[in-house]
Amino acid sequence: MAEEYKIKVPDIGGADDVDVIEILVNVGDEISEEDSLLTLESDKASMEIPAPKAGKVKSIDVKVGDKVSEGDVIITLEGEVSNNKEDKASSSDEPKEDEGHQAPENATESAPAKQEHKPKPSQSAIHEVKVPDIGGAANVDVIDIMVSVGDTIGKEDSIITLESDKASMDIPAPEGGTVKDIKIKVGDKISEGDLILTIETTGDETPLVEQAESSPQQPPQSKEEAPSKPVPEAPKVSELVSEVGVEIHAGPAVRRMARELGVDLNLIKSTGRKTRITKEDVQGYVKNKLRQGSGTGGLAVSPAPVIDFTKFGEIDKQPLNKIKRLTGENVHRSWVTIPHVTQFDEADISELEAFRKMEAEKAKQEGYKLTLLAFVCKAVMKALMAYPQFNAPLSANGEELLYKKYYNVGVAVDTPNGLVVPVIKGVDTLTISGIAKEMARLSTKAREKGLMPNEMSGGCFTISSLGGIGGTAFTPIVNSPEVAILGLSRSAMKPIYQKDGTFEPRLMLPISLSYDHRVIDGAEAARFARHLCESLGDIRKILL
Repeated sequence: MAEEYKIKVPDIGGADDVDVIEILVNVGDEISEEDSLLTLESDKASMEIPAPKAGKVKSIDVKVGDKVSEGDVIITLEGEVSNNKEDKASSSDEPKEDEGHQAPENATESAPAKQEHKPKPSQSAIHEVKVPDIGGAANVDVIDIMVSVGDTIGKEDSIITLESDKASMDIPAPEGGTVKDIKIKVGDKISEGDLILTIETTGDETPLVEQAESSPQQPPQSKEEAPSKPVPEAPKVSELVSEVGVEIHAGPAVRRMARELGVDLNLIKSTGRKTRITKEDVQGYVKNKLRQGSGTGGLAVSPAPVIDFTKFGEIDKQPLNKIKRLTGENVHRSWVTIPHVTQFDEADISELEAFRKMEAEKAKQEGYKLTLLAFVCKAVMKALMAYPQFNAPLSANGEELLYKKYYNVGVAVDTPNGLVVPVIKGVDTLTISGIAKEMARLSTKAREKGLMPNEMSGGCFTISSLGGIGGTAFTPIVNSPEVAILGLSRSAMKPIYQKDGTFEPRLMLPISLSYDHRVIDGAEAARFARHLCESLGDIRKILL
């Protein structure tokens, strides 16, 4: 028997008056459970609302531009009562069969009854999975959800992917079981302790009581009882399409903010889901313009012209991921605020490379790879001890040097998502083999999106090695607030003049030392580079 079923706005994290920006179904459509019905846009993210059951769309009770809240009716379905999971639960709770068929017609009255119902005794338990320690990072973006309701997962299986300012990380399941409910969605911002999902496990554990069962909830108002909400005027066509014919993706709230601030949406770089412009994008654009106008930061130059490249040929538009975008912002800030100078030199690593190859097989048997970079890390630490100004960033007011008494070395790692810099802590306390093992561990985590924010913070000095790719020299950009960075290029055999008047083939390693000229002068940089080259040229100096 076909019955009407009203689909309402589910729990959307307490947000009210959320904009309806897209309706994905039409009257008469046959839809399945979990099909997307419409797209909502709050101040922080866009979200698609799925169908809780299958059926035929009888009526659509909202339109683009409406503002809705939790409990508002959005769509009316025609479908079989037996498809409704809530109906089945209600019918099993009641002794009379005909009373179970009345549940869909009075969903708001049956919901509290369902909350008061206690589960039957069983060997299953419901466990809450929360965001673990992620190094103190807050408001981290959810960029991927790898499981669905009903999936059976094992312990340590990846369930979601988070993306901070510095790296992406997969969050593993603390235990195995069946996914009962997912409390977040792609685009949400979460912090340590936030609830991710619930898992049903088999065992004799005591089930956890969810917040929804412990606190009474007011039934949502029906659409007829809800106060009428003003429908914003539909945006004009000229607001939807840029001057060069490229569609602008932005919700009514964002467009209203842009109009109030006098901002042209064509000039704003989008960071939201599906290239949608967010309120934060508008605010960031305005802040950047204010900084340029005040002369306190940035370069006071006119914006680059907007060019329609499709006039010249076919293009493929791909959004820049967050890691590359923020890395670009950081290096641009460092480049325009730090007076860079680069000192070039060469280190004779002939003896070092011979020793490394001799020990490489032994290291392999112990489960790690002994690389040249491990020796360079140790040599850098020795140079930082000899020249402490290279381990002394400027204070925020630019009037003091903060001499660090610890030695943490960052190593740039190239990953599919962009460049990340894990930090090897306490290099002065590690042996070269210990440095190699820690470097391998961090590099593996970086490529598997498993780095935590605390593993990429606290650096004193950074090393960027391009030797495995090629090149003879380059100018690395200082990783602010550090005051220097070392670049390594590919080593090569060269004829080197000896004291006896002969030339001898030697393996030479090109190094490029960029430094902040406000803190370090040219003579200090040359001495630091020479100290580093001499340490690499005679391995015994590293061990002293």
